[in-house]
Amino acid sequence: MDNSGASHGLIQWHGTTIIGVKKNGRTVIAGDGQVSMGNTVMKPNARKVRRIGEGGNVIAGFAGATADAFTLFERLERKLEQHRGQLMRAAVELAKDWRTDKYLRNLEALMIVADKETLLVLTGNGDVLEPEGGITAIGSGGNYALSAARALDDYEEDAEKIARRAMAVAAEVCVFTNDRVTVETIDS
Repeated sequence: MDNSGASHGLIQWHGTTIIGVKKNGRTVIAGDGQVSMGNTVMKPNARKVRRIGEGGNVIAGFAGATADAFTLFERLERKLEQHRGQLMRAAVELAKDWRTDKYLRNLEALMIVADKETLLVLTGNGDVLEPEGGITAIGSGGNYALSAARALDDYEEDAEKIARRAMAVAAEVCVFTNDRVTVETIDS
């Protein structure tokens, strides 16, 4: 998701890397801390990955506009409450709203969400995607992290080690990604 251009005449907040890895009964979402505006690092230690839902049993990470992501976190938490913590059902309902609601349609963000059974990518196009092979990534450094994680997957059994190393690779390659990583895990 490239927000580096001048959309609607405004400079957009740009760049991040978020990765989700599900392997051997453990699910990990990791994200970097860099917030950039144009070519300037505005904040190096933002927290883009967090626990949500009752008891923190869902982890979520976002790429895109921060205010938009917080709105989506809040909406997802409400959907989780409405659907008794069922992540897949809550994600589908959020994706429907995101695509059809006049206000939500304009939000510029992507999300990776997970609980102990499910790992999903949510988009504003109404997509609820379950990644093949249990690895997914979003953001400006997402493709770098995804490639690194897939390369490591055959050789590393620990989901957190895969996520951390993939984030390190993305931070080395993507100028909009740094090495201040937040990691959240859920064991099944």
